[in-house]
Amino acid sequence: MRFELFIAARYLRAKRRQAVIGVITGISVIGVAAGVASLIIALAINNGFRQDLQQRLLGSTPHVSLLKVENNGIKDWRERLAALQHGPHVLAAAPAIYEQVLVSRGARARGVVLKGVLPEMEDRVSGLLNTIRFGSADPLRAPAETMLQPLEGSSSDAPAPALAPIVLGKDLAQELGATVGSVVLVTSPQGELTPFGLVPKYVRFKVVGIFQSGFYDYDTAWAFTRLSDAQRLFGLGDVVSVLEFKLDDLYLAGEIGRQLEARAGPGFQSTSWMDQNQALFRALRLERVVTLITIGLIVMVAALNILISLIMMVMEKTRDIAVLMSMGARQAQVRNIFIAQGLLIGVVGTLLGLGLGYLGAWAGGHYKLITLSAEVYSIDYVPFAPRLLDGLVVSAVALVISFLATIYPSYSAAKVLPAEALRYE
Repeated sequence: MRFELFIAARYLRAKRRQAVIGVITGISVIGVAAGVASLIIALAINNGFRQDLQQRLLGSTPHVSLLKVENNGIKDWRERLAALQHGPHVLAAAPAIYEQVLVSRGARARGVVLKGVLPEMEDRVSGLLNTIRFGSADPLRAPAETMLQPLEGSSSDAPAPALAPIVLGKDLAQELGATVGSVVLVTSPQGELTPFGLVPKYVRFKVVGIFQSGFYDYDTAWAFTRLSDAQRLFGLGDVVSVLEFKLDDLYLAGEIGRQLEARAGPGFQSTSWMDQNQALFRALRLERVVTLITIGLIVMVAALNILISLIMMVMEKTRDIAVLMSMGARQAQVRNIFIAQGLLIGVVGTLLGLGLGYLGAWAGGHYKLITLSAEVYSIDYVPFAPRLLDGLVVSAVALVISFLATIYPSYSAAKVLPAEALRYE
């Protein structure tokens, strides 16, 4: 062990005449540990929210969506889909229709986003149909002729037509009181033009499945049906509202979207998952910065404690410093003693904080200790995702701050004059 480090360790372990210095040193260690642990846990929560939201969003929505600027639908969608789905970085593509409808059962009603899909293609772009907890999505894959209820009334002697299938979100189904096999009434706001004006169109659907994505916005306000049934309900003909794409690199969504716009021709525009959730992820980044600044103040307070502790140590050890210098210790060695002492406090506090921080983050994520309101936060518990890189950065910052706190006391100790210090001893 080097001379300076040996003396610094002895000073920290030795019993002092002034117990207050020992108390301040202990507070300094606890302060550094608390700051480091708080930062590790806070960053783990921030990373957990970002990863969880990103995973759920990307599992439920396409990476890139292509639609008409005039919002009148894509009529030649089959040809365009065939031409665009083999582009660079495109893994899969699917057509879809999005429309707002009113879904009711008895006296209960709820506004819903109804999505018409081709299930065999939708499964390659979005994972929502794979989260069905009750029932099955298989009826959506059946030919429309065998399941569709005519929009017009049928004669009394004709056999009752089968109902079109629909899949509801879990929270939506609970709100409507619907289960697998229930019949719900879907009202289209576009309606039909009659001699009495525009009349809403009513169609009965049979609930064949209930999905649970874990994302509140989808579970409470989304429903799926077959593309052909949605086209008939909205009176669109063979038209879709959007072409959706899944990419092999989701962070290229903006660039690939622009390429798809150019290939599709004039009148088309693209949106990516980053565009649709830009405000959310910007808020998470801002929260991360605010967290670093706010909790970083704890480490700054601990650094002030280190500064006070070392200043009082220099005042108490003035005679010892003079003796060391009279025995041949150089100023640089005296300075390094107090730098090493401050860094030892920082290292012990940092290691203790890392252990507590990662242990707390693991326990919080494993046991889901903190619950949330899904209506507000979209998820029902606080996710923790600690990262090794965050620990390294926080440790480096804590040690740098601890080192800066040692500069003034160490230089003050090095300026002690042995003759002046020992004159009255």
